[in-house]
Amino acid sequence: MKNVYFIGIGGIGMSALARYFKFRGLEVSGYDKTPSDLTAALVAEGIGVHYEDRPDLVPASVEDTLVIYTPAIHELGELDFVRERGYRVIKRSLALGEVARGQHCLAVAGTHGKTTTSTLTAHIFTESGEGCSAFLGGISRNYGTNMLMSHTPVVVAEADEFDRSFLQLFPEIAVITAIDADHLDIYGDYAHVVEAFKAFAAQVSGTLICKYGIPIHPADSPARILTYHPIAPEADFHAENVHCDDCGHFIYDLHHPNGVIREVHVGTPGRVNAENSIAAAAIALTYGLPAEAVKQAIGTFQGVKRRLEMHLNTPKLSYVDDYAHHPAELEAAIASLRDIFPGRKITAIFQPHLYTRTRDFAPEFAKALSGVDKLILLDIYPAREEPIPGVTSDIIFKDVTAPEKVLMKKEELMEYLNQEPVDVLVTFGAGNIDRFIEPITHMLSART
Repeated sequence: MKNVYFIGIGGIGMSALARYFKFRGLEVSGYDKTPSDLTAALVAEGIGVHYEDRPDLVPASVEDTLVIYTPAIHELGELDFVRERGYRVIKRSLALGEVARGQHCLAVAGTHGKTTTSTLTAHIFTESGEGCSAFLGGISRNYGTNMLMSHTPVVVAEADEFDRSFLQLFPEIAVITAIDADHLDIYGDYAHVVEAFKAFAAQVSGTLICKYGIPIHPADSPARILTYHPIAPEADFHAENVHCDDCGHFIYDLHHPNGVIREVHVGTPGRVNAENSIAAAAIALTYGLPAEAVKQAIGTFQGVKRRLEMHLNTPKLSYVDDYAHHPAELEAAIASLRDIFPGRKITAIFQPHLYTRTRDFAPEFAKALSGVDKLILLDIYPAREEPIPGVTSDIIFKDVTAPEKVLMKKEELMEYLNQEPVDVLVTFGAGNIDRFIEPITHMLSART
């Protein structure tokens, strides 16, 4: 194999694989629907990217070319072309599984928390000197990339439950951070979500570390099962003497099966990041990394872009952006914001992601978003879906009990914000709300 061609190369998981194969010395190129910061970075790294459906740009040699595609793309001339001509065509998840096979695979699964936990795990391995290759679902702020590359035979992988992708991984050590109802367009109901996670658990060969209380039991996996929790003393890994500094950074003593690590300072603020740090530490300590190296790396971790990412922070005006798009993620993020900004007024802008998710969790979204002081709710971002009759942002909005709330189209947002006094502003969502980060930051910076 000489060439790897990606259909949907600009996706967060696809671009990480593209970088990996480039690092391995192969010719890498691909198609994506629209230019983005990620595709621009790939081009700067010597990877060819185009934005038109052009089968003539697929490498001509069928025998020497592997084609990797994302299931988010269904109809495309290029995809039809490579299938008809006999190229080897595989999903991203299978490609990741093949890369990880034969190496020490450390995987992080869960309906939320997996991107930050896997990125911190990769940071711990890198900082300790052990090294790893890492396939991440977000951009690490320490390294400015979603792909860490090393010749050490350790792979840290974010194990994505969407489309049952994580069932292509057979980890040596794995963490499951949460099992919530999500992706019900794929699974149908919560029971099938649990069933898929149990199937993943059955593929772990060494140690499976579960958040204390999730529905995974010894009979579900051949692996040794350990647990973690931010405070529950019954968990194998848990925190004691937990406190918070003036900037919302948590400090705790980490109890683990072989002892205690005193005064762990979490480099990123908020209780959700403290919890994620315990999960990442559990992987690293189980693998055998030194306790002091784990402690030090947790303290130097800068987080992941779009995960409680601070863009402006002054005593009177702050702006945070977060990828949260599920009710459980929103609740955790809002709780963390209360830790970071005690006593301040929090205004949240939320863009719902997918008609099905909005339909399935409208009451839960309303409850979670009622935890802010003011809600600005935007229209639904459809992504891969067609509209569903009767499903609009209003089915969330009507049940929100926050002291203030307003519903608007995204085209109206900047003009509205320009007239609006702000204390702490946060943008939430997995759609194209990230396009507002730069203009909002620029507008609010002018007020300081």
